[in-house]
Amino acid sequence: MRSTAQSDMDYCKDAIRHGSLSFHAASTLLPKSVREPCLALYAFCRLADDEVDLKADKSASVRDLISRLDDVYAGRPRNRPMDRAFTRMVQEFDMPRALPEALLEGLLWDALGKEYDTFDDLVSYAARVASAVGAMMCVIMGMRDADVLARACDLGVAMQLTNIARDVGEDAREGRLYIPRQWLAQNGLARSDLMAADVTRPEIQLMTRQLLSQADQLYHRSEAGIARLPIPVRPAMFAARHIYAAIGDNLRDHDYNNITRRARTDKFTKLRLLGLSATKAAASMVLPTPATVYARPLPQTEFLIRAAAIKKEHDTGWSDRFISVMEQLSQSDQSNIGA
Repeated sequence: MRSTAQSDMDYCKDAIRHGSLSFHAASTLLPKSVREPCLALYAFCRLADDEVDLKADKSASVRDLISRLDDVYAGRPRNRPMDRAFTRMVQEFDMPRALPEALLEGLLWDALGKEYDTFDDLVSYAARVASAVGAMMCVIMGMRDADVLARACDLGVAMQLTNIARDVGEDAREGRLYIPRQWLAQNGLARSDLMAADVTRPEIQLMTRQLLSQADQLYHRSEAGIARLPIPVRPAMFAARHIYAAIGDNLRDHDYNNITRRARTDKFTKLRLLGLSATKAAASMVLPTPATVYARPLPQTEFLIRAAAIKKEHDTGWSDRFISVMEQLSQSDQSNIGA
């Protein structure tokens, strides 16, 4: 008979296999000792994202996720496979609570329908919903070096910018806007123009190209950090970097059309990139680490780097970030009452 822990892990694997094909493909290259806790982490993150994305009362979903995180850090997870698996990961790797809290703050911004005036504001969002996950993966891999954490955060932002570029049309149909409003104004577009777009247009193509250009710079910087990770995990992380970047390549190949189609990578491309990643990982063992590993971190990710770099007993109390999230929820409730 399988243990509860193994059953929980099988549940997480199945959720990732069906919910995130790119991450699942890259994770096959991880050693089991790292792959399983990373799957537990990613499954909980997918759960959190779906809870906010799919539920009608999004603020209530965030409150419930905060309560579940409380239970995790108190060592009393809810009787659900992902909660139990996530709790084991938190306890085994002494995961700083500030990291999953940052993720929940980003999901709260989604729940509140927050939009972003500038590109820097958008990066602040990406830091929470994506770089926080990268920082947690570094902790699982035993890597708390600040320079490597900074490059992991770069990779997270790059991936999220790629997701945003891919989903412009889909998000618009759901009434969501992630393109910086400053960019819309610079291109002579109103928010309503993007929301109503049923075919691609030059202004949207240009903004998509801008997003992917910013992502490409960060993908490039992230490679120096991957080259400093423990050798067994490098192939998988190079694969994650290249498979996600290939989504942007697919967008370029189709003239940046993200309105009437969804960019994706096919199985052949994934297999080719897995091979490329294995080659890069092997080369990283003999080549010097690029100087870009020492590049200054993105200002929006510095709080994540500080949190992940310090190993300490995990906190079961309320952090400043947790209190900030609760204050934002309270303000949202008051706005709804007054509406």
